[in-house]
Amino acid sequence: MKKTLAIILSMLILTGALAGCTGESTPTETVTLKVWGSQEDQAMLATMVEEFKAANPKVKYDITFGVVSEADAKTKVLEDPAAAADVFAFANDQINDLVNAGALYEITRNKDKISNENMQGSIEAATINGKLYAYPETADNGYFMYYDKSVFSENDVKSLDKMLEVAQSKDKKIFMDVSNGWYIASFFLGAGGKLTVGEDGKQDCDFNNENGVKAGEAIKAFTAHPAFITGDDAVLKGAMGGKIAAGVSGTWNAEDLKSILKDNYAAAKLPTFTLGNEQVQMGSFAGYKLVGINSHTQWPVEAMKLGEWLTNEVNQITRFKVRAMGPSNIKAAASDEVKANIALAALAQQNQYATSQKDVLGSYWLPAEAFGTAMEAKDYSKTIKEQLDAMVAQIES
Repeated sequence: MKKTLAIILSMLILTGALAGCTGESTPTETVTLKVWGSQEDQAMLATMVEEFKAANPKVKYDITFGVVSEADAKTKVLEDPAAAADVFAFANDQINDLVNAGALYEITRNKDKISNENMQGSIEAATINGKLYAYPETADNGYFMYYDKSVFSENDVKSLDKMLEVAQSKDKKIFMDVSNGWYIASFFLGAGGKLTVGEDGKQDCDFNNENGVKAGEAIKAFTAHPAFITGDDAVLKGAMGGKIAAGVSGTWNAEDLKSILKDNYAAAKLPTFTLGNEQVQMGSFAGYKLVGINSHTQWPVEAMKLGEWLTNEVNQITRFKVRAMGPSNIKAAASDEVKANIALAALAQQNQYATSQKDVLGSYWLPAEAFGTAMEAKDYSKTIKEQLDAMVAQIES
């Protein structure tokens, strides 16, 4: 009998310990949390938090708000992490500094669920050394292909080769700012290229490997084609619907291009291109907004519950409706509401092939720009391999 009681008591103690480890037991005292977001998000966040409270009626919450934009989050958090919000939104290029400072709580609750529900690029943006440190909130800072559907069919824009063929036959141009490191990376990333941070803290780049050289040759062929044109946003918007029939850009130009093209306004993911003897999908860089949990929070489990709630499928659709922000959640991005937005629907398609910029250091941009500039100028004084070797050496220096 004593032995049986001892076993039961041990099981109860173990169960309690496990509940404490998972943090899923219901708090009996008031849970106090602070949430930071941009000024434009305050009313929306307040509504989301009230719905969160209603969905968790057994817990008494005291949740307050502060105005800190995603752009300013890192600076404000690192000023005094202990006084910062428990839950806050930030731009994904801040994550390395936040993690290195020990300011972010590792997301341990429903990690697999979150990873499966959001685009791979957004999870990559929120992950450091295999650990998830934030919840993806948006995936709308990227680029894709706008096009004039009086010139191109939906089938035409699937292939860059086909687009160039059609454009040339109709005396039209395809726009891309190849001398910009953000855009030129599409070819190298599509070829499987990687930009990582080495143990020495410097940029590692493999854009000069065998596939990288093939990507370089593809860039050379593209920029040498009679239908290619380059420039900045002013060039794109100034000639779209006239000489320019398609162009690579992002959502910031959507309204202008829509007003120019009217009924012929269309957009799609980036096309495939010829890499050696095969067709491969162009990649892209993408920027994401994330929601992090302060490592100093007194309520990590409750903070994680709230962070997950603020970034779930329903609230990502809400964020799209209220603020026109592109979802990172796969189902939200595929919803009728988002797909009806031509630019965001194209971006959502492209984001399946996008890479986060979180491991792209400052040393990358100028050498990549220089290579793109040489291609646009048709400077073939050195082989593609030689030019890429020089570019990578500068990037890694």
